[in-house]
Order: sequence, then C-alpha cells, then structure tokens
Amino acid sequence: MIKEKEEKFSAVFESLQEKPNEINMFGGFLKMYPAEWKQLKITFSKFNRSKQFGRTIPLPKPEQSLKKEIRVWLKSRNNG
Repeated sequence: MIKEKEEKFSAVFESLQEKPNEINMFGGFLKMYPAEWKQLKITFSKFNRSKQFGRTIPLPKPEQSLKKEIRVWLKSRNNG
C-alpha cells in the first residue's frame, strides 16, 4: 500500500545511525514520511467504517502492517 516502498525503506535504512531493525526502521519511516503514514491510517479507518455489520474482514492495524512490510524488506535485504 506504500508507493515507492523500496526507495523509501532504503532511504530510512541509510539514515539510521544504529544497526537497522524493525523498531528503528518503523520510527525512521514515521519521521521521514509522515504523509504516507497518515494515508495508511486514513485507508485503515475508511476500510473499518465501510465494513457491513456482521461481516468481518480482518485487516491488520497500520502499525502491524508497516512493521510487517519492514520485516519482510529487511529479511529480503539480508538474504539478497
């Protein structure tokens, strides 16, 4: 859901002083890309409001979603 995720995650990765991990990458992303973070939260709340009563489609919270994407990105970076 993040546009140009690869470039943004790379920029955050390069900006970190300490060893990159899921937590400091998450914090760095929030600082560097507040507009994208806001958009993720808006998308999540719109989706939650649009669900019909009785039908639940599990959608991870924006925090969980972003951390998972960072985790996957870091793993692919380390293995690649």
